[in-house]
Amino acid sequence: MSAIFPTSSGSPSFEDEGEPVYIQRNDHVATLVLNRPAKLNAISAYMWKRLHLAISALSKEDSLRCILVKSSSAKAFSPGCDIHEFEELRSNKEQGRQYGRLMHETLAAFQNCPIPLVAEIDGICVGAGLEIASTCDFRICSEKSRFGAPIKNLGLVMAYPELEPLLQLAGKDVVLEMLLEGRIFNAAEAYEKNLVTCVVPTERLSVKVNDTISGIVTGAPLVARWHKKFVKRLITPSAVTPAEYDECFDCFDTEDFRSGCQAFLNRTPPRFRGK
Repeated sequence: MSAIFPTSSGSPSFEDEGEPVYIQRNDHVATLVLNRPAKLNAISAYMWKRLHLAISALSKEDSLRCILVKSSSAKAFSPGCDIHEFEELRSNKEQGRQYGRLMHETLAAFQNCPIPLVAEIDGICVGAGLEIASTCDFRICSEKSRFGAPIKNLGLVMAYPELEPLLQLAGKDVVLEMLLEGRIFNAAEAYEKNLVTCVVPTERLSVKVNDTISGIVTGAPLVARWHKKFVKRLITPSAVTPAEYDECFDCFDTEDFRSGCQAFLNRTPPRFRGK
């Protein structure tokens, strides 16, 4: 990455809640927090870098069963990239290419995360904010949330890696409508367009998010990872290989399968260990 982007030596800490991206932990759940409330979480190059490092590190943790992506602001998930940086970091094609590489590697890291991802959206979710949310498996928003991608007003395109997750969610017609009209629309319309999983009253948002996470983490964690992998693989048009098909039966050799079946027969709650 070019020197115009922030760099750091060694492994950064993500425990500092003063940073614009930090991680909280609770048992098998990690919460990745966007924390730039004064700018409504407008995403800086530094934030993209921390997001990339954070999600890449979390993806390697075998003990995690769910990652929540949320904002520290009550007004916004994120309005997109910080336009105030463009003059310095994104003012020509070469800089745009470097900045784009950082963005796209980060989005790819979210898309390739094997752990279930839940986005909690409360407020503005526009542009790159919507792109990040679109990489999550669940996108739960409050009624006051607003969505869109009005980048036509900046003379800016949404590149292929940014379009891909949105196309998978909403399809060609919706994505072109968003980009060509550039409207900001409400949560109900976002739900109709399949951009969000569900819409709840603001006061019920945290309850719904916690219920969703609880439903995820009480299941067999290896199965959750396999299901994410299999669904993602089937989006690819090429045929499933014999080795890939054979992986569908690996679950039968797990401790979780044996304990899950026994718990069902005993009519007791299963206690999965991810083994």
